[in-house]
Amino acid sequence: MQVYAVYGASGFGREVMPLLRDAIQKRGIDLKNLYFVDDNPPSDCLNGHNVITYSDFIRLEGCQKYVTVAIADSAIRKLLSERCISDGVEILDVKADNIVILDEVSIGPGAILAPFVTLTSNISIGKSFHANIYSYVGHDCVIGDYVTFAPSVKCNGNIVIEDYAYIGTGAVIKQGRPDKPLVIGKGAVVGMGAVVTKNVAEGTVVFGNPAKLLSRKK
Repeated sequence: MQVYAVYGASGFGREVMPLLRDAIQKRGIDLKNLYFVDDNPPSDCLNGHNVITYSDFIRLEGCQKYVTVAIADSAIRKLLSERCISDGVEILDVKADNIVILDEVSIGPGAILAPFVTLTSNISIGKSFHANIYSYVGHDCVIGDYVTFAPSVKCNGNIVIEDYAYIGTGAVIKQGRPDKPLVIGKGAVVGMGAVVTKNVAEGTVVFGNPAKLLSRKK
């Protein structure tokens, strides 16, 4: 028997659940084997699916377990993903039916690509990438591990986004050059609606149009 779960019963997890549900229905898998997993369950049932703790999920016997980790915080997402892998749980990719992926795009395991996401050409993306609804990645971009795009992020061509970066809703990142890509540093946060026109240093928070330094993450 196979059982599937969305790890995280908060807002984003509830948005991801229909994508996973559609995918497993196409495989003919009974929806009673689809759960929300949450370490602090908000209720016993959400949107027609049982909510169980991770411990209860692991204790399910006689089955292969699959999970998608729908947690926006990259550090927590990494921690939970590694815990699942160490317990023999396979990490799933979840992709909406209407995403657009063009030429020579490589994506690491554990991605969640929400509806209307577009990935154009010659793009390299690391593991556990989250791209929320209407996000866009242009040509010749390199995106690291555990990067999160909130809704409607516009990441234009020749951009490097390093591991653990978070790009807020509606942010726009100016196109770089082939010989000098624009770089969003490791663990940086780009605020909602920011327009990024120059490099963002590792571990910093920027906001505004044009984006300016707000603080350095602690």
